[in-house]
Amino acid sequence: MDKKVILSGIQATGNLTLGNYLGAIRNWIQMQDEYDCYYMIADLHSLTVRNEPEVLRKRAMQVLAIYLASGLDPDKNTIFLQSHVDAHTKLNWILNCYTYMGELNRMTQFKDKSAKHADNINSGLFTYPVLMAADILAYNADLVPVGDDQRQHLEITRDIAERFNGIYGETFVIPEAYIAKQGARIMGLQDPTAKMSKSSTNLNDVIFLTDSPDDIRKKFKKAVTDSENCVRYDKESKPGVSNLMTIYGLIEGKSMDEIEKEFVGKGYGDFKNKTAEVVVKKVQPLQEKYYELLENPEKLREIYEKGAKKARKRANEIVNEVYRKVGLIVDE
Repeated sequence: MDKKVILSGIQATGNLTLGNYLGAIRNWIQMQDEYDCYYMIADLHSLTVRNEPEVLRKRAMQVLAIYLASGLDPDKNTIFLQSHVDAHTKLNWILNCYTYMGELNRMTQFKDKSAKHADNINSGLFTYPVLMAADILAYNADLVPVGDDQRQHLEITRDIAERFNGIYGETFVIPEAYIAKQGARIMGLQDPTAKMSKSSTNLNDVIFLTDSPDDIRKKFKKAVTDSENCVRYDKESKPGVSNLMTIYGLIEGKSMDEIEKEFVGKGYGDFKNKTAEVVVKKVQPLQEKYYELLENPEKLREIYEKGAKKARKRANEIVNEVYRKVGLIVDE
């Protein structure tokens, strides 16, 4: 039986965070034997904000190196640069013609990002969900790992696919959200009500995967908690402590009840120190592999070229079928 197809990716902007690892990459590693996985470095999506060209290219290679250093096997997964597969942009234009303005106007991420980038509210930011739909539908992905902030984009992808299928007959698989068995949305250390973000302006809010052990310890020491001084899971009244418990639990493979019992009678100082140490222990071997990979650009090139070749084969077959159905002449 054919494996189900999964598609996901991370933008090539900013340093990747502990949230990116625990909320996404860690789960991808657990999928690589069970599914046919396509993981892209979303460099085209990164263009909705202004980037220095050399920095963007550097960031793309850093994301690739993090993927590999984290444990994504290029022999088990198709790992590629989004911009190296033309099918994404070819399908993007077609799908734009089957997407309604009203649908895009309802996208809350456009409103949020417009507020953050008021000096650069471009049409790419507005039509971002259509390119995301093209990413997914170009591979007829069965499943898409999404966080809460991307669910709306998956829903519009499903709507576009169903609309196209309704006009031209069955063409696209209608993708479903992949919900990881273990995983969570990692929140900021200074603002535990908002997701940990690589674009945060408060560096103490974020653990970057390339942070030094001392920086990691300092950031956890400063993490916001509360006045109760009791390690107890309660997202509503104790968001800071609950976030730290989530981080600790995911890395150590422990439930919230087990963590509460482990730290009975111990204060937040002990808990923060222990959480920092398990994070340091987790990221140090990752960092060693990461820097080793960055010193071998030819190896990175070999991997992304191999991935793009495989990705093009699948995506081009699907996009050529779409071209034929809408009446375009396909160059065989």
